[in-house]
Amino acid sequence: MQHDRPGTARADRREALKARHRQAIVGAASALMHETDGAHFTVDRLAERADVSRRTVFNHFGSLDEVVLEVLSGELEAVVDGIDASLAGAPVGPGEQVRLVDRLVDAVRDGGMVELVPRLKRILGGDRPEPGPRQAMLFERAFTDLNTRLAATLRRHHPGVDPFEVDLACGAFVSGCLVVVGHWEAATGGAVTEESRRVWDGLLDRMAALARAGYAPVPGGAS
Repeated sequence: MQHDRPGTARADRREALKARHRQAIVGAASALMHETDGAHFTVDRLAERADVSRRTVFNHFGSLDEVVLEVLSGELEAVVDGIDASLAGAPVGPGEQVRLVDRLVDAVRDGGMVELVPRLKRILGGDRPEPGPRQAMLFERAFTDLNTRLAATLRRHHPGVDPFEVDLACGAFVSGCLVVVGHWEAATGGAVTEESRRVWDGLLDRMAALARAGYAPVPGGAS
């Protein structure tokens, strides 16, 4: 066993160095994306910012898009963590009816989603009114990941609910949030203020009410 220790120590140092490089690359990409509100930097610029070689970037990621998705994954993880904490803080008692979309809507009233989604749209689309194919692909992949994470979180909190119903509820919620964000931006200009948060909450309420009604017209919905 004594002879194994030097080799084990070297392997541990290599793994630690790899982890530091990966963290540096993701951190540099995040900084560049937030400084410029875009994901349009080159691999060379990313490598310079992370203080690694171009080859090191590609040792960790297959493409620049994979780096961007790693950053977006971290952004979305914070939203999922918030939803997880909200669900844990408001458990459903035995025999109570579980309204999954309502549970998710209540969990995003803290503003995490209303601040995140417009920022992601700016990062991926820049000033263009419509994102290009690359940006649209990245946005779709990021929110597919969000849908998967939300479904896993809901299943953990509600293990007795049919997984099919969980997946449908999460799909409806994520798609609905994207629609809500579009209407919220049109009504508020995309600025996050106390008043715009009230608009956000009102649109969330309408989304939940429509889901409960099977997307039939809801009285007073146009107000």
